[in-house]
Amino acid sequence: MNLYDFDFKKIDGTSFNTDELKDKKVMVVNTASECGLTPQYEQLQSLFENTSRDEFTIIGFPSNDFGGQEPGTNDEVATFCEKNYGVSFPMMSKIAVKGEEQHPLYSWLIEESKKNNGAEEVAWNFHKFLIDESGDFVKDVHPKTLPNADEITNWINGK
Repeated sequence: MNLYDFDFKKIDGTSFNTDELKDKKVMVVNTASECGLTPQYEQLQSLFENTSRDEFTIIGFPSNDFGGQEPGTNDEVATFCEKNYGVSFPMMSKIAVKGEEQHPLYSWLIEESKKNNGAEEVAWNFHKFLIDESGDFVKDVHPKTLPNADEITNWINGK
């Protein structure tokens, strides 16, 4: 399995075509609007704007799984992200990233993370998962690690 095997919907409810991700490095990140880490949206957006669309993208998955910190509807989340952080990277519909309702994408990410001595569960909002150009899991990055950290930017730039 790889990233391209999963189906998910954009925040507006339309289907997301994972073919758009092929041949790109991808950061998958679960987000929340009322979290102490929410200001990471700013760095995520900056990283997105300052990296070639042909080589890298970010996909945000709003989730209310941690402390009820994403209580809004998809429309409210989209409005919040645009108004407060100018988010233009792809945002998907709200999903569960842990528990019984965990989205299959996140089940796969965690299984791959475990196989690679990474996280055994999604730690919190803004947990990042790095996927290579073939759609394969590379590593997970702790929620408190900022999106512009060297370990992420070096990976994007092939260092």
